[in-house]
Amino acid sequence: MADFNTLDGVNVAGKRVLLRADLNVPMKDGVVGDTTRIDRTVPGLIELADAGAKLVVITHFGRPKGARVPEMSLKPVAEALAKQLGRPVKFADDCIGEAAASVVNSLENGEIALLENLRYHAEEEKNDPAFVAELAKLGDVYVNDAFSCAHRAHASTEGLARALPAYAGRLMQAELEALGNALEAPKHPVMAIVGGAKISTKLDLLGNLVAKVDQLVIGGGMANTFLAAKGVNVGKSLCEHDLLETAREIFKKAEAANCEIVLPVDGLVAKEFAANAPHDVSDINDVASDGMILDAGPETIKDLNKRLETCETLVWNGPLGAFEITPFDTATVSVAQHAAALTKAGKLLSVAGGGDTVAALRHADSDQAFSYVSTAGGAFLEWLEGKTLPGVAALSAK
Repeated sequence: MADFNTLDGVNVAGKRVLLRADLNVPMKDGVVGDTTRIDRTVPGLIELADAGAKLVVITHFGRPKGARVPEMSLKPVAEALAKQLGRPVKFADDCIGEAAASVVNSLENGEIALLENLRYHAEEEKNDPAFVAELAKLGDVYVNDAFSCAHRAHASTEGLARALPAYAGRLMQAELEALGNALEAPKHPVMAIVGGAKISTKLDLLGNLVAKVDQLVIGGGMANTFLAAKGVNVGKSLCEHDLLETAREIFKKAEAANCEIVLPVDGLVAKEFAANAPHDVSDINDVASDGMILDAGPETIKDLNKRLETCETLVWNGPLGAFEITPFDTATVSVAQHAAALTKAGKLLSVAGGGDTVAALRHADSDQAFSYVSTAGGAFLEWLEGKTLPGVAALSAK
Protein backbone atom coordinates (compact mmCIF):
# COMPACT_ATOMS: atom_id res chain seq x y z
CA MET A 1 0.00 0.00 0.00
CA ALA A 2 1.21 3.51 -0.81
CA ASP A 3 2.86 5.19 2.16
CA PHE A 4 0.75 8.15 3.29
CA ASN A 5 0.67 10.51 6.24
CA THR A 6 -1.96 9.77 8.90
CA LEU A 7 -3.08 11.80 11.91
CA ASP A 8 -1.45 9.38 14.35
CA GLY A 9 0.71 11.38 16.73
CA VAL A 10 -0.23 14.75 15.21
CA ASN A 11 -0.98 17.45 17.79
CA VAL A 12 -3.83 19.60 16.45
CA ALA A 13 -4.66 21.47 19.66
CA GLY A 14 -5.11 25.16 18.93
CA LYS A 15 -4.40 24.69 15.23
CA ARG A 16 -6.70 25.61 12.36
CA VAL A 17 -7.35 22.27 10.64
CA LEU A 18 -8.61 22.68 7.08
CA LEU A 19 -10.47 19.43 6.39
CA ARG A 20 -11.65 18.47 2.90
CA ALA A 21 -14.80 16.37 3.25
CA ASP A 22 -17.24 15.05 0.67
CA LEU A 23 -20.61 16.40 1.76
CA ASN A 24 -22.08 16.38 -1.75
CA VAL A 25 -25.29 14.85 -0.44
CA PRO A 26 -28.72 14.38 -2.07
CA MET A 27 -30.91 17.40 -1.38
CA LYS A 28 -34.45 18.40 -2.29
CA ASP A 29 -36.15 21.68 -1.43
CA GLY A 30 -33.32 22.59 0.94
CA VAL A 31 -33.54 19.36 2.90
CA VAL A 32 -30.81 16.71 2.94
CA GLY A 33 -32.34 13.42 1.78
CA ASP A 34 -29.57 10.94 2.64
CA THR A 35 -27.04 11.61 5.42
CA THR A 36 -24.76 8.63 4.67
CA ARG A 37 -21.78 10.78 3.67
CA ILE A 38 -22.32 13.07 6.64
CA ASP A 39 -22.59 10.10 9.01
CA ARG A 40 -19.31 8.66 7.75
CA THR A 41 -17.52 11.98 8.15
CA VAL A 42 -18.76 12.77 11.68
CA PRO A 43 -16.48 10.45 13.76
CA GLY A 44 -13.34 11.97 12.23
CA LEU A 45 -14.62 15.50 12.87
CA ILE A 46 -15.43 14.70 16.48
CA GLU A 47 -11.96 13.20 17.02
CA LEU A 48 -10.25 16.36 15.76
CA ALA A 49 -12.59 18.75 17.59
CA ASP A 50 -12.17 16.84 20.84
CA ALA A 51 -8.39 17.05 20.37
CA GLY A 52 -8.71 20.84 20.43
CA ALA A 53 -8.57 21.67 16.74
CA LYS A 54 -10.21 24.74 15.29
CA LEU A 55 -11.91 22.70 12.59
CA VAL A 56 -12.67 24.27 9.21
CA VAL A 57 -14.61 21.94 6.87
CA ILE A 58 -14.55 22.53 3.12
CA THR A 59 -16.48 20.66 0.43
CA HIS A 60 -18.13 21.04 -2.95
CA PHE A 61 -21.83 20.66 -3.70
CA GLY A 62 -23.31 20.01 -7.13
CA ARG A 63 -21.97 21.65 -10.29
CA PRO A 64 -22.52 25.41 -10.03
CA LYS A 65 -19.71 25.97 -12.59
CA GLY A 66 -18.10 28.90 -10.81
CA ALA A 67 -21.33 30.81 -10.12
CA ARG A 68 -23.22 31.42 -6.87
CA VAL A 69 -26.26 29.20 -7.38
CA PRO A 70 -28.58 29.62 -4.33
CA GLU A 71 -29.92 26.06 -4.62
CA MET A 72 -26.35 24.78 -4.26
CA SER A 73 -25.53 26.61 -1.05
CA LEU A 74 -24.12 24.48 1.77
CA LYS A 75 -26.16 26.24 4.47
CA PRO A 76 -28.68 23.36 4.73
CA VAL A 77 -25.74 20.93 4.87
CA ALA A 78 -24.28 22.89 7.80
CA GLU A 79 -27.58 22.43 9.63
CA ALA A 80 -27.69 18.69 8.86
CA LEU A 81 -24.03 18.34 9.90
CA ALA A 82 -24.70 20.10 13.21
CA LYS A 83 -27.61 17.76 13.87
CA GLN A 84 -25.52 14.64 13.21
CA LEU A 85 -22.59 15.99 15.25
CA GLY A 86 -24.78 17.01 18.16
CA ARG A 87 -22.86 20.30 18.40
CA PRO A 88 -22.97 23.71 16.67
CA VAL A 89 -21.47 24.32 13.23
CA LYS A 90 -20.66 27.91 12.23
CA PHE A 91 -21.24 28.75 8.57
CA ALA A 92 -19.33 31.13 6.33
CA ASP A 93 -20.96 32.65 3.26
CA ASP A 94 -17.80 32.06 1.19
CA CYS A 95 -14.82 29.70 1.25
CA ILE A 96 -12.18 32.44 0.81
CA GLY A 97 -11.83 36.13 1.59
CA GLU A 98 -13.15 38.17 4.50
CA ALA A 99 -16.39 36.18 4.89
CA ALA A 100 -14.42 32.98 5.45
CA ALA A 101 -11.60 34.56 7.47
CA SER A 102 -13.94 36.22 9.97
CA VAL A 103 -15.66 32.89 10.76
CA VAL A 104 -12.39 30.96 10.94
CA ASN A 105 -10.81 33.59 13.20
CA SER A 106 -13.80 33.40 15.55
CA LEU A 107 -13.29 29.69 16.24
CA GLU A 108 -12.28 28.57 19.69
CA ASN A 109 -10.45 25.28 20.25
CA GLY A 110 -12.86 22.39 19.57
CA GLU A 111 -15.28 24.46 17.49
CA ILE A 112 -16.33 23.60 13.92
CA ALA A 113 -17.14 25.73 10.88
CA LEU A 114 -18.32 24.82 7.39
CA LEU A 115 -17.36 27.12 4.52
CA GLU A 116 -19.54 27.80 1.48
CA ASN A 117 -19.40 25.69 -1.70
CA LEU A 118 -15.88 25.47 -3.15
CA ARG A 119 -17.29 25.23 -6.67
CA TYR A 120 -18.79 28.70 -6.45
CA HIS A 121 -15.26 29.52 -7.63
CA ALA A 122 -14.21 28.16 -11.04
CA GLU A 123 -10.60 28.21 -9.79
CA GLU A 124 -11.34 25.21 -7.55
CA GLU A 125 -11.61 22.73 -10.41
CA LYS A 126 -8.73 24.41 -12.25
CA ASN A 127 -6.43 23.87 -9.24
CA ASP A 128 -5.55 27.54 -9.56
CA PRO A 129 -2.44 28.43 -7.47
CA ALA A 130 -3.85 31.78 -6.33
CA PHE A 131 -7.06 30.09 -5.15
CA VAL A 132 -5.00 27.42 -3.35
CA ALA A 133 -3.06 30.21 -1.61
CA GLU A 134 -6.32 31.89 -0.48
CA LEU A 135 -7.61 28.62 0.95
CA ALA A 136 -4.26 27.89 2.62
CA LYS A 137 -4.47 31.19 4.53
CA LEU A 138 -7.34 29.67 6.51
CA GLY A 139 -5.45 26.66 7.87
CA ASP A 140 -2.29 25.52 9.63
CA VAL A 141 -2.83 21.86 8.78
CA TYR A 142 -4.62 20.19 5.86
CA VAL A 143 -6.58 16.94 6.22
CA ASN A 144 -8.13 15.15 3.25
CA ASP A 145 -11.06 12.98 4.31
CA ALA A 146 -12.66 12.79 0.85
CA PHE A 147 -11.38 9.68 -0.91
CA SER A 148 -14.37 9.92 -3.24
CA CYS A 149 -12.88 13.14 -4.67
CA ALA A 150 -9.24 11.97 -4.65
CA HIS A 151 -9.20 11.15 -8.37
CA ARG A 152 -9.55 14.87 -9.12
CA ALA A 153 -6.53 17.19 -9.07
CA HIS A 154 -8.50 20.16 -7.76
CA ALA A 155 -7.36 22.99 -5.49
CA SER A 156 -8.95 21.47 -2.39
CA THR A 157 -7.90 17.87 -3.10
CA GLU A 158 -4.38 18.24 -4.51
CA GLY A 159 -3.19 21.84 -4.39
CA LEU A 160 -3.76 22.33 -0.66
CA ALA A 161 -1.86 19.14 0.15
CA ARG A 162 1.20 20.75 -1.44
CA ALA A 163 0.69 24.07 0.39
CA LEU A 164 0.20 22.88 3.99
CA PRO A 165 1.34 19.95 6.17
CA ALA A 166 -1.01 17.27 4.80
CA TYR A 167 -2.58 14.16 6.31
CA ALA A 168 -5.20 11.56 5.48
CA GLY A 169 -8.34 11.84 7.59
CA ARG A 170 -9.70 8.77 9.35
CA LEU A 171 -12.26 8.05 6.62
CA MET A 172 -9.62 8.37 3.90
CA GLN A 173 -7.25 6.19 5.95
CA ALA A 174 -9.88 3.47 6.40
CA GLU A 175 -10.62 3.47 2.68
CA LEU A 176 -6.95 3.29 1.65
CA GLU A 177 -6.22 0.51 4.14
CA ALA A 178 -9.27 -1.50 3.04
CA LEU A 179 -8.36 -1.20 -0.63
CA GLY A 180 -4.72 -1.94 0.08
CA ASN A 181 -5.65 -5.13 1.92
CA ALA A 182 -7.95 -6.15 -0.92
CA LEU A 183 -5.69 -5.57 -3.92
CA GLU A 184 -2.19 -4.41 -3.04
CA ALA A 185 -1.27 -6.95 -0.39
CA PRO A 186 -4.20 -9.39 -0.30
CA LYS A 187 -4.47 -12.82 1.18
CA HIS A 188 -4.91 -15.33 -1.63
CA PRO A 189 -6.99 -16.80 -3.16
CA VAL A 190 -8.54 -13.52 -4.32
CA MET A 191 -11.86 -13.37 -6.16
CA ALA A 192 -13.12 -10.30 -7.99
CA ILE A 193 -16.76 -10.01 -9.03
CA VAL A 194 -17.29 -7.48 -11.81
CA GLY A 195 -20.78 -6.94 -13.14
CA GLY A 196 -22.81 -4.30 -14.87
CA ALA A 197 -24.09 -3.64 -18.34
CA LYS A 198 -21.08 -3.06 -20.57
CA ILE A 199 -17.43 -4.09 -20.68
CA SER A 200 -16.66 -0.91 -22.65
CA THR A 201 -16.89 1.07 -19.40
CA LYS A 202 -14.63 -1.32 -17.49
CA LEU A 203 -11.83 -2.30 -19.88
CA ASP A 204 -9.06 -0.75 -17.74
CA LEU A 205 -10.56 -2.35 -14.65
CA LEU A 206 -10.65 -5.83 -16.17
CA GLY A 207 -7.15 -5.46 -17.57
CA ASN A 208 -5.77 -4.54 -14.14
CA LEU A 209 -7.69 -7.20 -12.20
CA VAL A 210 -6.60 -10.20 -14.27
CA ALA A 211 -3.04 -9.50 -13.13
CA LYS A 212 -4.00 -9.31 -9.46
CA VAL A 213 -6.72 -11.85 -8.71
CA ASP A 214 -7.01 -15.62 -8.92
CA GLN A 215 -10.62 -15.72 -10.10
CA LEU A 216 -12.45 -13.04 -12.05
CA VAL A 217 -16.22 -13.53 -11.99
CA ILE A 218 -17.99 -11.61 -14.75
CA GLY A 219 -21.72 -11.03 -14.42
CA GLY A 220 -24.55 -8.87 -15.69
CA GLY A 221 -24.71 -7.76 -19.31
CA MET A 222 -20.90 -7.88 -19.46
CA ALA A 223 -21.00 -11.65 -19.14
CA ASN A 224 -23.02 -11.91 -22.35
CA THR A 225 -20.24 -10.27 -24.36
CA PHE A 226 -17.69 -12.72 -22.96
CA LEU A 227 -20.00 -15.65 -23.61
CA ALA A 228 -20.56 -14.50 -27.20
CA ALA A 229 -16.79 -14.20 -27.61
CA LYS A 230 -16.61 -17.92 -26.79
CA GLY A 231 -19.20 -18.70 -29.45
CA VAL A 232 -22.25 -18.94 -27.17
CA ASN A 233 -25.55 -17.77 -28.66
CA VAL A 234 -26.89 -15.18 -26.20
CA GLY A 235 -30.11 -14.52 -28.12
CA LYS A 236 -31.43 -10.99 -27.71
CA SER A 237 -29.44 -10.37 -24.52
CA LEU A 238 -27.58 -7.12 -24.02
CA CYS A 239 -24.25 -7.77 -25.75
CA GLU A 240 -21.48 -5.61 -27.22
CA HIS A 241 -20.87 -7.59 -30.38
CA ASP A 242 -18.31 -5.04 -31.56
CA LEU A 243 -16.12 -5.88 -28.56
CA LEU A 244 -15.89 -9.65 -28.96
CA GLU A 245 -12.25 -9.44 -30.02
CA THR A 246 -11.53 -7.25 -26.98
CA ALA A 247 -13.11 -9.89 -24.76
CA ARG A 248 -10.93 -12.56 -26.38
CA GLU A 249 -7.84 -10.44 -25.64
CA ILE A 250 -8.88 -10.26 -21.97
CA PHE A 251 -9.23 -14.05 -21.95
CA LYS A 252 -5.63 -14.30 -23.25
CA LYS A 253 -4.33 -11.84 -20.64
CA ALA A 254 -6.08 -13.78 -17.90
CA GLU A 255 -4.61 -17.07 -19.08
CA ALA A 256 -1.12 -15.57 -19.18
CA ALA A 257 -1.59 -14.25 -15.62
CA ASN A 258 -2.99 -17.57 -14.37
CA CYS A 259 -6.33 -15.91 -13.59
CA GLU A 260 -9.49 -17.96 -14.13
CA ILE A 261 -12.37 -16.07 -15.75
CA VAL A 262 -15.65 -17.40 -14.38
CA LEU A 263 -18.81 -17.00 -16.46
CA PRO A 264 -22.43 -18.08 -15.87
CA VAL A 265 -23.27 -21.70 -16.65
CA ASP A 266 -27.01 -21.01 -16.63
CA GLY A 267 -29.31 -18.00 -16.53
CA LEU A 268 -32.80 -16.66 -15.95
CA VAL A 269 -34.04 -16.00 -19.48
CA ALA A 270 -37.07 -13.86 -20.35
CA LYS A 271 -38.48 -12.36 -23.54
CA GLU A 272 -38.92 -8.89 -22.09
CA PHE A 273 -37.07 -6.66 -19.64
CA ALA A 274 -39.73 -6.16 -16.98
CA ALA A 275 -40.36 -6.98 -13.35
CA ASN A 276 -41.78 -10.49 -12.89
CA ALA A 277 -41.59 -11.17 -16.64
CA PRO A 278 -42.27 -14.82 -17.49
CA HIS A 279 -38.89 -16.56 -17.52
CA ASP A 280 -37.17 -19.91 -17.65
CA VAL A 281 -33.94 -21.27 -16.23
CA SER A 282 -31.79 -22.13 -19.21
CA ASP A 283 -28.41 -23.76 -19.64
CA ILE A 284 -26.14 -21.04 -20.98
CA ASN A 285 -25.63 -23.03 -24.21
CA ASP A 286 -29.38 -23.38 -24.85
CA VAL A 287 -30.62 -19.79 -24.75
CA ALA A 288 -33.56 -19.26 -27.13
CA SER A 289 -32.89 -16.94 -30.07
CA ASP A 290 -35.56 -14.52 -28.80
CA GLY A 291 -34.50 -14.82 -25.15
CA MET A 292 -32.70 -12.31 -22.90
CA ILE A 293 -30.40 -13.45 -20.08
CA LEU A 294 -31.38 -11.16 -17.19
CA ASP A 295 -29.70 -12.93 -14.29
CA ALA A 296 -27.40 -15.80 -13.44
CA GLY A 297 -29.17 -19.09 -12.76
CA PRO A 298 -29.24 -21.46 -9.76
CA GLU A 299 -26.27 -23.59 -10.88
CA THR A 300 -24.15 -20.48 -11.33
CA ILE A 301 -25.18 -19.24 -7.87
CA LYS A 302 -24.26 -22.61 -6.36
CA ASP A 303 -20.89 -22.54 -8.14
CA LEU A 304 -20.05 -18.98 -7.04
CA ASN A 305 -21.00 -19.59 -3.43
CA LYS A 306 -18.87 -22.73 -3.36
CA ARG A 307 -15.92 -20.83 -4.84
CA LEU A 308 -16.32 -18.07 -2.25
CA GLU A 309 -15.82 -20.61 0.52
CA THR A 310 -12.29 -21.28 -0.75
CA CYS A 311 -11.34 -17.59 -1.01
CA GLU A 312 -9.62 -15.31 1.48
CA THR A 313 -10.37 -11.98 -0.25
CA LEU A 314 -13.29 -10.66 -2.32
CA VAL A 315 -13.42 -7.45 -4.36
CA TRP A 316 -16.88 -6.66 -5.76
CA ASN A 317 -17.92 -4.08 -8.35
CA GLY A 318 -21.24 -4.36 -10.15
CA PRO A 319 -24.33 -6.60 -9.89
CA LEU A 320 -24.68 -10.11 -11.34
CA GLY A 321 -28.00 -9.39 -13.05
CA ALA A 322 -30.80 -6.86 -13.45
CA PHE A 323 -31.03 -6.53 -9.66
CA GLU A 324 -33.46 -3.58 -9.84
CA ILE A 325 -36.31 -5.85 -10.92
CA THR A 326 -37.52 -9.12 -9.42
CA PRO A 327 -36.80 -11.98 -9.78
CA PHE A 328 -33.64 -10.96 -11.65
CA ASP A 329 -32.03 -9.86 -8.40
CA THR A 330 -31.77 -13.47 -7.22
CA ALA A 331 -28.08 -14.10 -8.00
CA THR A 332 -26.86 -10.76 -6.66
CA VAL A 333 -28.82 -11.19 -3.42
CA SER A 334 -27.81 -14.81 -2.87
CA VAL A 335 -24.08 -14.34 -3.52
CA ALA A 336 -23.98 -11.07 -1.55
CA GLN A 337 -25.63 -12.70 1.44
CA HIS A 338 -23.25 -15.66 1.28
CA ALA A 339 -20.23 -13.33 1.11
CA ALA A 340 -21.64 -11.37 4.05
CA ALA A 341 -22.07 -14.55 6.11
CA LEU A 342 -18.49 -15.65 5.37
CA THR A 343 -17.24 -12.18 6.32
CA LYS A 344 -19.16 -12.25 9.60
CA ALA A 345 -17.66 -15.65 10.35
CA GLY A 346 -14.16 -14.20 9.89
CA LYS A 347 -13.46 -16.35 6.83
CA LEU A 348 -13.42 -13.63 4.16
CA LEU A 349 -12.17 -10.08 3.70
CA SER A 350 -14.80 -8.41 1.49
CA VAL A 351 -14.44 -4.99 -0.12
CA ALA A 352 -17.04 -3.55 -2.47
CA GLY A 353 -17.73 -0.25 -4.17
CA GLY A 354 -19.26 1.65 -7.06
CA GLY A 355 -22.73 3.19 -7.26
CA ASP A 356 -24.73 0.20 -8.46
CA THR A 357 -22.77 -2.09 -6.16
CA VAL A 358 -23.64 -0.14 -3.03
CA ALA A 359 -27.32 -0.11 -4.04
CA ALA A 360 -27.24 -3.83 -4.84
CA LEU A 361 -25.65 -4.77 -1.51
CA ARG A 362 -28.14 -2.62 0.37
CA HIS A 363 -30.93 -4.31 -1.58
CA ALA A 364 -29.49 -7.65 -0.42
CA ASP A 365 -29.29 -6.31 3.16
CA SER A 366 -25.60 -7.23 3.12
CA ASP A 367 -23.72 -3.93 3.00
CA GLN A 368 -23.28 -3.66 6.77
CA ALA A 369 -21.68 -7.10 6.97
CA PHE A 370 -19.01 -6.55 4.32
CA SER A 371 -15.54 -5.65 5.60
CA TYR A 372 -15.69 -2.36 3.73
CA VAL A 373 -18.16 -0.78 1.31
CA SER A 374 -16.86 2.26 -0.53
CA THR A 375 -19.30 5.00 -1.48
CA ALA A 376 -16.62 6.54 -3.74
CA GLY A 377 -17.76 5.81 -7.29
CA GLY A 378 -15.19 7.24 -9.71
CA ALA A 379 -12.27 7.16 -7.26
CA PHE A 380 -12.98 3.55 -6.31
CA LEU A 381 -13.06 2.51 -9.96
CA GLU A 382 -9.86 4.36 -10.82
CA TRP A 383 -8.13 2.73 -7.86
CA LEU A 384 -9.25 -0.71 -9.09
CA GLU A 385 -7.95 0.23 -12.54
CA GLY A 386 -4.51 0.75 -11.03
CA LYS A 387 -4.45 4.49 -11.68
CA THR A 388 -2.66 7.02 -9.47
CA LEU A 389 -5.15 9.23 -7.64
CA PRO A 390 -3.82 12.83 -7.37
CA GLY A 391 -5.45 13.44 -3.98
CA VAL A 392 -3.83 10.31 -2.55
CA ALA A 393 -0.43 10.85 -4.15
CA ALA A 394 -0.30 14.31 -2.59
CA LEU A 395 -0.58 12.72 0.89
CA SER A 396 2.40 10.45 0.37
CA ALA A 397 4.79 10.44 3.30
CA LYS A 398 7.71 12.66 2.42
